[in-house]
Amino acid sequence: MLGKLTLEAIPLHQPIPLIAGAVVAAVVLGVVAWIVLAGHLPYLWREWITSVDHKRVGVMYCLLALVMLIRGFSDAILMRSQHVFAYKAAGYLPPEHYDQIFSAHGVIIIFFGAMPFMIGLMNFAVPLQLGVRDVAFPTLNSVSFWLTASGALLVNASLIVGEFARTGWWPAPPLSEITYSPGVGVDYYLWAIQISGVGTLMTGINFVTTILKMRAPGMSYLRMPMFCWTALAASLLIVAAFPILTATLAMLSLDRYLGFHFFTDSHGGNSMMFMNLFWAWGHPEVYILALPAYGVFSEVISTFSGKPLFAYRSMVLATMSICLLSFTVWLHHFFTMGPGGDVNGVFAITSMIIAVPTGVKIFDWLFTMYGGRVRLTSAMLWSLGFMVTFVVGGATGVLLAIPPADFVLHNSMFLVAHFHNVMVSAVLFAAFAGYTYWFPKAFGFRLDEGWGKAAFWFGITGFVIVFGAFYWLGLLGMTRRMQHYDVADWRPWILVSAFGVVVMVAGVACTLIQLVVSIRRREELRDVTGDPWDGRSLEWATASPPPVFNFAALPEVHGEEAYWAIKSRAREQLRLREEPDYAPIEMPLNSATGFICAFFATLIGFAMIWYIWWLAAAGLVGAFLTFVVFAWRDKVEYEIPASEVARINRANRATRLEALQGVGQRRAA
Repeated sequence: MLGKLTLEAIPLHQPIPLIAGAVVAAVVLGVVAWIVLAGHLPYLWREWITSVDHKRVGVMYCLLALVMLIRGFSDAILMRSQHVFAYKAAGYLPPEHYDQIFSAHGVIIIFFGAMPFMIGLMNFAVPLQLGVRDVAFPTLNSVSFWLTASGALLVNASLIVGEFARTGWWPAPPLSEITYSPGVGVDYYLWAIQISGVGTLMTGINFVTTILKMRAPGMSYLRMPMFCWTALAASLLIVAAFPILTATLAMLSLDRYLGFHFFTDSHGGNSMMFMNLFWAWGHPEVYILALPAYGVFSEVISTFSGKPLFAYRSMVLATMSICLLSFTVWLHHFFTMGPGGDVNGVFAITSMIIAVPTGVKIFDWLFTMYGGRVRLTSAMLWSLGFMVTFVVGGATGVLLAIPPADFVLHNSMFLVAHFHNVMVSAVLFAAFAGYTYWFPKAFGFRLDEGWGKAAFWFGITGFVIVFGAFYWLGLLGMTRRMQHYDVADWRPWILVSAFGVVVMVAGVACTLIQLVVSIRRREELRDVTGDPWDGRSLEWATASPPPVFNFAALPEVHGEEAYWAIKSRAREQLRLREEPDYAPIEMPLNSATGFICAFFATLIGFAMIWYIWWLAAAGLVGAFLTFVVFAWRDKVEYEIPASEVARINRANRATRLEALQGVGQRRAA
């Protein structure tokens, strides 16, 4: 009745996962108990769990990402500490556990940390920047988030029920085939990524539709903020690339479940085809993460330099060039696997060409700062730190694009250093910059700058120490994924990298302290005007936090920086624009569809992992009935009266008028 699931699936003989799982379960149960006993459950259900408001969905994405980043970072701590104790010794992690840790680390950071953070920022900011009320498909947006959360839940369930994959973050055959991985680890990987991948694909469709078809009056494509352009490019990549991943993992699932032979070389399959298909998705995935990050840096650098973005149209061209070129470079991930000199040469050239539009962006950001009044806030520090470290990572990427160099450095710690150098500095630095930048818009108060700057300095210092040591270890010949080692020359640099992780832990602690301190000082840090940074795009025209309808009347856009033009005119005239003609606004009703679908998706995934066929069938029926009920709803929207719209908008206008009067008084003085 329970398929392969038995008590042996619980790792009673492995104290580390057992204790970690018990601690996580205790924390989750404690939080749930506090929510219920304190009477917060109705509010949480009404305002968050069932919300289809893009801002709430975006915040939930970012919260999930923060939790998963900490979870993934804990795996990194385990790996680095294992190496401290594994010199001419076995260390404290057995090989099968160590293999699961480095696999889970990559999967969690990429799929459930970095990607949800970027999608969360897109969810929150893009509709506001476009001057619209929500995304094109609000309920689909909620479903997308909850499917992502379902995938994250399945990955973490493997900590205490069964095992996770031991294949690395990409499950390459033949290691991932049933012959060499007979356990449930690869199945946890397959179902977690397939379920969350469906959610991501729906997100891509949602944002392509929103950006192409829903913009404020007068906002042409070349008047959109740069973050909207990078969100569009990333969403186009999602729509084009994620079906490749879905099909590839479906074929691997058929190999494992039904004895097909898509990737088994001995039975007419081709394991190299898996590598081609996976990386045909995998390198666009790099830019699915990096492009929104570039958009965040564009917004932050322009705002805190007090200038429009330099050469805006060249940035647009560079963004869309990267979008197209990202599909022409995948083979550089396996130069060493025998494609041949001619093929390697072609992909080496395209891998170098794609660095050109990224270089254009770096110079545009530098020229944006040149001559500006740069304010070194923590968000700006993350942006500057990105530019310095990313250039180093990009240079090593061009080096690895040279096939002879790649033959020497492939599969070494040099490659690990390069990948982290570009992805951490681009995506995670952007995540923290965007988190700091848009936090007051989301919650109505700023984050404490002192702790934010401390988090930056600890974070970037530890980052440079860890991956600087990795580069050197790679040049010394250390390969990745080693559970223990006995080369004396590696030992000092491994200890250096471990010290760097300690410094990064201090940065994580500062980030958490910053949040706690900011909440306690929220009245002192309150954003009363809705424009705490003297911003330039339309999200800063709304209150902080914005009302559910975002704008009392959709703004009329004239020029590339819509809000800056409105604000400059108001400062010159020392008066606000005329009040709009208020009218009732229709907004989508909350829906539990996303949460319920995720519940059934989790049941289906868990049942398929453990071969519990009746539970999988029940989950499919439940998911189908959920969509039937959703499709047959009679009422899909509710109306906000014009009087309520006027009341909310006038309160925001009053605070902005007071700020304008302050400007006038300072000018007179």
